[in-house]
Amino acid sequence: MIEAHIQTEILRRLKAAEVEHGMTVLYACESGSRAWGFESPDSDYDVRFIYARPQEWYLSYNVETLPDVIEYPIVDEIDCSGWDVRKALYLFTRTNGALLEWLKSPVQYIENGPLRQRLQDLAPRAFNEIALCYHYSHMARGNAREYLFKEQVKLKKYLYVLRPLLAIRYIHDFGQPPPVEFQKLLDRVAPQEIVPGIEKLLELKKNSPEIGLGQSIPELNEFIESELERHGETFKGQGRPDLLSGESVRKELNEIFRQVLI
Repeated sequence: MIEAHIQTEILRRLKAAEVEHGMTVLYACESGSRAWGFESPDSDYDVRFIYARPQEWYLSYNVETLPDVIEYPIVDEIDCSGWDVRKALYLFTRTNGALLEWLKSPVQYIENGPLRQRLQDLAPRAFNEIALCYHYSHMARGNAREYLFKEQVKLKKYLYVLRPLLAIRYIHDFGQPPPVEFQKLLDRVAPQEIVPGIEKLLELKKNSPEIGLGQSIPELNEFIESELERHGETFKGQGRPDLLSGESVRKELNEIFRQVLI
């Protein structure tokens, strides 16, 4: 849950951004640990949004060279940034993992128009399974390589490795983009033998400003190593297949784009 005064401030900043940049926020949500459900008391608020400019902005001859991202520095633990709707739609065709998570975030600040719902409805039949697994595999391997497999480890990083690994399991088992909430992944695809260790970490992270270093956890290391070994080279070099060649997807995205600009 986001406290009421924080929500009020976030909405104030989004409204100010609309005025400053002459755009409309179509959708805004919480991303990161507060959406995943394992935030610490001092975690940032990762506010992410998709916006649209006036119609004439998209009729500029040099629209391809115009800025399509808005970013603000972190102030009072609130981190706001957003993508232009054209950028978001293109990244959707590339099965962008961050965007798919935004669409399913359990914490939503603004929903202005049909964009989120239409993309969320389209995602199960438009996403590329290999590309999404590649995204989560890259995330898991990077965090594991940098922070784990040592005597003393950054304990919170276990969660940042386990979450993408469980997301891959979910994609394989159900053929759908995974839920954003970590608890749902635990309930659906986590082997029972690793659940108690994960639940202890979750409790520690939710109640401590900073977990810090600690002894490695053998049963979690064993699971992580076995999953990474099982994946092997499966997702390496796959890149992000572009779905723009799919006529039905391209047609629907064009319809969505025109609808949000009306």
